[in-house]
Amino acid sequence: MRSWRGAARPQVTPSPNIWHWPELFEVENQAQDATGALWSALRERCDWAGRDVVDIGCGDGFHLPLFAAEARSVIGVEPHQPLVERARHRVAGTPGVDVRQAPAQQLPLADASADLVHARTAYFFGPGCEPGLAEAERVLRPGGVLAIVDLDAGSSPYGDWMRADAPQVDPVAVESFFQLHDFDSTSVDTVWRFDDREALEAVLRIEFSAKVAARAARETTGCTLPVRYRLRIRRKPSGLLRP
Repeated sequence: MRSWRGAARPQVTPSPNIWHWPELFEVENQAQDATGALWSALRERCDWAGRDVVDIGCGDGFHLPLFAAEARSVIGVEPHQPLVERARHRVAGTPGVDVRQAPAQQLPLADASADLVHARTAYFFGPGCEPGLAEAERVLRPGGVLAIVDLDAGSSPYGDWMRADAPQVDPVAVESFFQLHDFDSTSVDTVWRFDDREALEAVLRIEFSAKVAARAARETTGCTLPVRYRLRIRRKPSGLLRP
């Protein structure tokens, strides 16, 4: 196993939502992908049944049991200690599941030990994430898949609100980055469905500034948000490449 012990840890950027409001982020997680379209697209591209899965930036472990229902083994990796403890509590007693504290740039995993490395709205946001890409490639077996899931900042309405708060986000540059790094990217349309408006508006307030959250609430009817994701897939070569 490659070890990061003794080496300087990379700086980790705090997550603006789940680090501070894990209970509300649980509500958000439960609302996301109410149609199941994202999970279906992920399974179609990289079925994890009977495979070894790594979930980078797993937060408090919401997705770990979903993978564990069919995977051979699941390892969640999360840099924020309070979330690591919450994730361990969530999966306590679930066979084949482990949670480790580490950043995406220094995975505490052996070379060629995973079939699927999954990251959802965590760390891999475009230019600057090259160290994490290299680590994911290291831990994947030949033929393994790196699957990155992120919100589409170029799609309305959610992408409009994202750019209003973070005008430095350039969807075109992000797409170019992942294309340059040999990812096959696909759009997946789904919805976030909340039990009531109170929950929807509370989640908007942890995702956006007060001004943008108020705008998003005004522009949203009912308890459902249409959202577009980008699913990015890169498969590690399974044999020697010939010129």
